[in-house]
Parts: sequence; C-alpha cells; structure tokens
Amino acid sequence: MENIVELREVSKTRSNFSIQKINLDIKKGFITGLIGPNGAGKTTLIRCIMNLLHFDSGTIALFGKTHAEATKEIKQQIGFVYDENYFYEDLSLEQNKRIVSMFYSNWNESIFTNYIARFQLPKHKKVKDLSKGMKMKFSLAIALSHEPSLLIMDEPTSGLDPIFRRELLDILLEIIQDENKAIFFSTHMTKDLEQIADYITFLNEGEVVFSEEKEVVLQRYVLIKGPPKVLAEDDHFAKKIIGLKETDVGFEGLLLQDHLNCHNDLIIEKPSLEDIMYYTVRGNHCGSTH
Repeated sequence: MENIVELREVSKTRSNFSIQKINLDIKKGFITGLIGPNGAGKTTLIRCIMNLLHFDSGTIALFGKTHAEATKEIKQQIGFVYDENYFYEDLSLEQNKRIVSMFYSNWNESIFTNYIARFQLPKHKKVKDLSKGMKMKFSLAIALSHEPSLLIMDEPTSGLDPIFRRELLDILLEIIQDENKAIFFSTHMTKDLEQIADYITFLNEGEVVFSEEKEVVLQRYVLIKGPPKVLAEDDHFAKKIIGLKETDVGFEGLLLQDHLNCHNDLIIEKPSLEDIMYYTVRGNHCGSTH
C-alpha cells in the first residue's frame, strides 16, 4: 500500500506549544481523518506538511520527496482548503480564479466551470460579499480544479449548513474513487469522518494517540455504564476505565475491549469517534489510567 505522505519523528516547538515525534502515513486511495481537541496541534501539523511552517526535527516526504528536494513539484499536486478565507476580498471570484490558476501548470478550466455551476456560485461577485458557506464552496472549487493527487482540508465543514456538509462529503467520496488520490481531512465534526474516513489519526497535546483504520479503532473500545457498586467491588477494573465519570447514581467511561470483564450490571455500548476522543482527553486531564 503506497503512502502519498510519510511523517517520521516530526517535532515542532512553538512559543507555548509543541508537537512531538509525530509518525503518520497518508495512504493513496483513502481518506484519512485528523481529530483532536482545540490546541492539540492539528493546524500546526498541517502547516508543517504544507511547508508553511518549518519543523525542528524529523522528516516529511510527499510523493516520495521532501520539500527541500522538490517543493514546487509537490505543491502542484496538492489542493488545500483552509478553515478561513485566503482570497482577495475586493476581487470577484473570476478575478481570484485568474490569479490562482496562473500558479498551476495543470489547471483545468472545465472542472472549475463545472464546480462553479454545481455550487451555484456568482463568479462576478466579490469575495467579501459571499457567505461563509459560499466562500468554502469557492475554495473547494479552486482546490479541485488543478486535479490534485492530495487534497488537504483544515476544518472545511465548520460553520456550514447540514445540506452542504452532506454534499461536501459526497464530493469527497467521488474524488476518492480515483485510487491514485488521497484526502487528509481535519475536523471537529467526527460524525463526518465516521461516514467517509478510512483511517483516523487522533492528536492530543501534540502527540499521536493512534493512527489506524477507523474500523479497528471503533472495535477496540467500548462505552460502559454501571452502578457505583461495580467500582466499589472491583478497584482493579475501575482503574482501567478511561475518562471515568462518576455520579451518585452511577458511572460511565471508555474501556479497551480487552479489559472488559463480565460484570452483570454493566451496560455496554459501541462508542463513536467523539466518545473516544472525549473520554481519552478527559482521562488525560483527570489522570485516569488506560
């Protein structure tokens, strides 16, 4: 299985934050989701991959090469959708497109025209007069119009209405049908990733918690609930619960499937990615063990 992106032991220290020894593969033909709480390092990691931020140590290779070796060639093959607008606000969509298209040798005008029509974008309207959703649609149209092999998206669904969020996910599934392409998708909307992602990378406090197939991750954990007596009677079991929440009437938390004991009073549920992220972060803050 070929990796389009490979990170090995990548570290970057900023004034009040750092990412530490990040190892990550983004595989050709698949959608890789990046999740984590605010401040986990997701945007820092993406900026390092894009060569918008210089990292301190480790190696980053895209398409088998580093930015030091072939940054122009690499960036020709990447489409990037930011969480914020990066166009000239006082220029129209058409004028912005003319500027951006000059930087790509394989710009495809027909693809751009098709997306403009599909998204119902007024190409002669100024960017500053667009809604956030329309700006995101325009950003996506630009990113896809030079037929990138790697699409990187940083919080693209944030603030979008449910209808366009669903449409965006459908577009991503269309793109990935070309098994030579890859998508790296950072989002707080973990339900979006549950629908379309093949792999999940979970970043917390600058470190990778896991980076694996989505189904493997979802099968590894269980969400458990039970009465206080379970914890009182089995302290060893209680210490294995991740992100343990206790109340007067019971408890709940996350547990590795391998640590599940046959307590008759337990309610066992399948966790979502949001559950896994929430209880893992809570467990770290509360000092819970895994």
